[in-house]
Amino acid sequence: MNIVLIGLPGAGKGTQAEKIKETYNIPHISTGDMFRLAIKNETELGIQAKQYMDQGELVPDEVTIGIVQERLMADDCQKGFLLDGFPRTIPQAEALDQILAEADKTIDYALYVRVPEEKLVERLTGCRICKQCGATYHVIFNPPKEENICDHDGSQLIQRDDDQESTVKNRLAVNIKQTNLLLDYFKQQGSLVTVDGDQAIDQVFSDIQKQLDTE
Repeated sequence: MNIVLIGLPGAGKGTQAEKIKETYNIPHISTGDMFRLAIKNETELGIQAKQYMDQGELVPDEVTIGIVQERLMADDCQKGFLLDGFPRTIPQAEALDQILAEADKTIDYALYVRVPEEKLVERLTGCRICKQCGATYHVIFNPPKEENICDHDGSQLIQRDDDQESTVKNRLAVNIKQTNLLLDYFKQQGSLVTVDGDQAIDQVFSDIQKQLDTE
């Protein structure tokens, strides 16, 4: 079973990815993991990627696509995989199709975990961190016992700049535009399935299983 996992920041993709990995016994492959593995193994593409990353630059598509191809040809991917964070663009999606076609494979499911934008803003802006010990909280889902005070050491909790509402909304706007293009692409291919991510974690996964177990 070959799956592409799609979701906006805050949609809970990571949590569901782990459940899919455990239940269906397929590797969960994130872009970051692929880069780290290629760099660790000092592959030619890994060395190229590291040069860009060390300079704070985006890794070019041709390098990213090459690293994806290396990873998907590994033995543990022969019975399926869960791709997370790739593709992000239409050219990357087209390149993925070409990589898989050469191996006589296709994407079985483009799984979209859908959460309304206002809920994502609520999730992402609710994060708080202890400036002393680094413990993390959420004002709704994991609040401290005393408002804005760390349970562990009594230090004040802060909101990171990345979690400010204006920053979050800007980040979501960019991601929504990019994600909608991908959704259209996979819909045209007939592989798009959507689940409601605005539910309890176990219910979201139950809905995912219903989609993946239809065949």
